[in-house]
Amino acid sequence: MPPAQTPAYNESVVRFGTIMAMFWSIVGMSVGVLIALQLAFPDLNFQGALGEYFTFGRLRPLHTSGVIFAFGGTVLLASSFYVVQRTCRARLFGDPWLPWFVMIGYQLFIVMAAVGYLLGVTQGREYAEPEWFVDLWLTVVWVAYLIVFLGTLIKRSEPHIYVANWFYLAFIVTVAMLHLVNNAAVPVSLLGIKSYSAAAGVQDALIQWWYGHNAVGFFLTAGFLAIMYYFVPKHINRPIYSYRLSIVHFWGLIFLYIWAGPHHLHYTALPDWAQTMGMVFSIMLWMPSWGGMINGIMTLSGSWERLRYDPVLRLMVSALSFYGMSTFEGPLMSIKSVNSLSHYTDWTIGHVHSGALGWVALISFSCIYYLVPALWKRERLYSYQMVNWHFWVSTIGIILYICAMWVSGIMQALMWRAYNEYGFLTYSFAESVAEMHPYYLIRALGGIVFLLGALIMAYNMYRTIQGDVRDEVPVGARKGTKPSRAVPDFMKQAA
Repeated sequence: MPPAQTPAYNESVVRFGTIMAMFWSIVGMSVGVLIALQLAFPDLNFQGALGEYFTFGRLRPLHTSGVIFAFGGTVLLASSFYVVQRTCRARLFGDPWLPWFVMIGYQLFIVMAAVGYLLGVTQGREYAEPEWFVDLWLTVVWVAYLIVFLGTLIKRSEPHIYVANWFYLAFIVTVAMLHLVNNAAVPVSLLGIKSYSAAAGVQDALIQWWYGHNAVGFFLTAGFLAIMYYFVPKHINRPIYSYRLSIVHFWGLIFLYIWAGPHHLHYTALPDWAQTMGMVFSIMLWMPSWGGMINGIMTLSGSWERLRYDPVLRLMVSALSFYGMSTFEGPLMSIKSVNSLSHYTDWTIGHVHSGALGWVALISFSCIYYLVPALWKRERLYSYQMVNWHFWVSTIGIILYICAMWVSGIMQALMWRAYNEYGFLTYSFAESVAEMHPYYLIRALGGIVFLLGALIMAYNMYRTIQGDVRDEVPVGARKGTKPSRAVPDFMKQAA
């Protein structure tokens, strides 16, 4: 039988999302560098007429939302629209206006939230959530996103639902549930911007960390695992190592992750049984998490030599390695005895950024490197040497950042719990802060180096979109030798 005709896909909305993802990565990381410098040099908390809008307290949630929801969220929207069309062999449901409403509406939400952070218009809780009217707009956009994705799955011409779509769908549905419950609030008035949370006390804290940890589990893990399950096999033109393992990975992760949030509330007013439950489920998460990491890395079986000359593949493998490391460290830190040392310290900051920079950012970068030539119908990237620079610059930045925070965090914890022979604290809190100054400098340097990698990528992608070509010899080829082909076939990515 002749092959089924490939439908015309909606790529314009994916192109727009890809460009916005690159833009938000630079904005969010730039703010992160600024607040890292503010911690090292407090005078950078600008004083004066506009000082209150650019202090650490206003910029920190702007950075967090900028890199997670603006950069990461836009990558997820763009990649999911790309993947679901090709794995279903169907154009996006509601095309063209509904996918565009989702993409533009989400960008509007990001801008509304960012302005609210700078103005101090938030709910004032752990994650400094935007106020109720911003949450309401995001709810409308997210429901439309679910309709587009689910509608495309329903009208698919491919009978099988590929596993990447399972992870995307779990991410979309669970984030919707988290958003609705965590942001339930009562406005003071319909015309006012102030609201009060529907929960209070330890119940509100539990909801906050049920939301917070599952935002990590389903937004920053399940969604980006969907990217891994599609783009890693597609990039190297090999099937996933074990489809059976991918199904076990999916159901194990989905069932266990939702219960792990209480481990953030050890030694608080939360009932001890709930704390212990969160710890136990966190430890059990080792198994499905490492199953997914192994599945992704073992997909390279028989293709390991390509790491010599394929910097995009290096980014993918490094991302999977950081995913494995972060999902080992997280359950370790959930154990009560370890948590008593790590909690409230910079160790947690190092752990978070090993996952955010090492896993989320690197797999997002590799996704963008795949999408840009495919979407703009370019035979290859502008420069693979620049991708190689990006890989090494990013790796150095991550190592500087997380190692500084690991050392700083453990030092903090040991200073806080040091007692003299009379039973008094040996060090004051101010003394512990002063001792962290050199590590804050190293962290800021790591952030600057990582931001430099993102700028290299943005320039490379701009020149790729323009159709320019720079280097002809694959990265890793010996100098003075002429390869049989100017560019390996696998780098000529089809749409």
